[in-house]
Amino acid sequence: MIPTKDKILNTAEELFADHGFAETSLRMITAKANVNLASVNYHFGSKKTLIQAVFERFMQRFTLDLGIEMDKIEKQKNFKVDDVLGGLVGPITNLDQLRPDGSAVFMNLLGRAYAETQGHIRRFAMEHYADVLKRFTQLLHATSPKLLPDEMFWRLHFMLGSFIFTLAGHQALQEISESDFDQKVSIEQIVKRLVPFMAAAFSYDSTLSAVTNP
Repeated sequence: MIPTKDKILNTAEELFADHGFAETSLRMITAKANVNLASVNYHFGSKKTLIQAVFERFMQRFTLDLGIEMDKIEKQKNFKVDDVLGGLVGPITNLDQLRPDGSAVFMNLLGRAYAETQGHIRRFAMEHYADVLKRFTQLLHATSPKLLPDEMFWRLHFMLGSFIFTLAGHQALQEISESDFDQKVSIEQIVKRLVPFMAAAFSYDSTLSAVTNP
């Protein structure tokens, strides 16, 4: 029997990914999970806290695995941007062990968090996982030391957007690949294709530190 707290989390995760945070009400969650509102309030206290709990399940596993990958990268003498970005492959694909299509669900949730300006999720991530995220950023910066902070910001977010768009829509990409090119591709293969593309974009040598009007 699934504990009530897990039933709420599983249902909220699914509804948030499918409908977004604003469009998903606690009433929708309780109805689908077959629990009462008092249970949600008891375990989470508020919708905002429930959203954060949904992210935490993914972030705990992702940051743990990413930390292991970063340990390996740091042991290399002359690691490059491909090595750092390649360190994301395992942590992202391992999310499928949490639940079916876990990597796609996580990216879908991240995309909705950005689109719906859920600022509290960013604050939550920085409060709990700042060390891991900062360490990853520093490794990337070490491969491109000439990049100024604002340029790093843009490239990191363009990179995140590429991951979100690609993995959230991976089923469509898999279907197109199979129907048009007779190639079956896994999530891992998709991410591995994405890494060199992002590495080339990230390592582009630009002296721009801000966007200026012509």
